[in-house]
Amino acid sequence: MQIQNLQATNMSTASGVIIKEAPTAPEIQAWIVSYLAELLEIDPDEVNVTIPFDQYGLDSSAAVGMTGDMEDWMGRKLDPTLLYDYPTIQGLARHLAEELKIKV
Repeated sequence: MQIQNLQATNMSTASGVIIKEAPTAPEIQAWIVSYLAELLEIDPDEVNVTIPFDQYGLDSSAAVGMTGDMEDWMGRKLDPTLLYDYPTIQGLARHLAEELKIKV
């Protein structure tokens, strides 16, 4: 699946160590919109970030798949139940950005 090429930002420190910065809520939201648009074969402009995931027809297997792909993109482990706890793109993106900001 070709997903919009949004990468979590890398930042170099004085010691040369690369630290992966947490993506922002808009970056996470854009990634999810791109993912859903590709999965559903619709234009990204047709994805409403305030509509619950289940209204897009995502079943539990698609939700787990999306969570796994998001983990790969972010480079962080995510709870597969997040889409049930935060049932909209907007809500999930905000939650993840806040949670990741705290853990970085």
